[in-house]
Amino acid sequence: MSTFIESQNWRYATKKFDSTKKITTEDLETLKEAIRLSTSSYGLQPYRVFIIENPEIRKQLQPVSWGQSQIIDASHLFVFANIVDIQEKHIDDYLNNIATTRDLNIEDLKGYSDFMKSKIVPLSQDKKTVWTSKQTYLAMANLLNAAAELRIDVTPMEGFEPEKYNEILGLDKLGLNASLIATVGYRHEEDVTQHYTKVRKSNEELFITL
Repeated sequence: MSTFIESQNWRYATKKFDSTKKITTEDLETLKEAIRLSTSSYGLQPYRVFIIENPEIRKQLQPVSWGQSQIIDASHLFVFANIVDIQEKHIDDYLNNIATTRDLNIEDLKGYSDFMKSKIVPLSQDKKTVWTSKQTYLAMANLLNAAAELRIDVTPMEGFEPEKYNEILGLDKLGLNASLIATVGYRHEEDVTQHYTKVRKSNEELFITL
């Protein structure tokens, strides 16, 4: 745990990336696995994660990301895209995965399936979108924590135009919505913000024990 806290103190939202430094294939696979293993409601993982390496695509995305330089300069750009209108098919696919992975009969999971469907499917599309979007933040947390352990910088961003991302990446056609993005790479030595003292609430301000 001491290593975890040390890594959390090390990390910060990088403002300037070193464009000459790239994440190794091995480290990228570790980050992907950390995201894959992330917690989510019901274990459903109602999202996809796009890893944008193509410089031409990133040039298109920069203007609709408030012009932020990290979009271009970071080693990789991760786009977390939530399922907009989750339906019974998504739940069925998940239950089939459970049955296959755990060598179970799909019929034995009917109760769990019916429960999930009764709670999720009747929701309005707006409520479904809000709910699935929240799940991407859980996945982002795993990315942040794993990257910090590897001393890889991550800047989570909400400063972008989701509709434009959806258009450029063709997410609309896939029933997806860009809910959260992250630039991933290595801090530039000229990024002065890396030297700023981390500012957080005190324990007394933050925690209430009842």
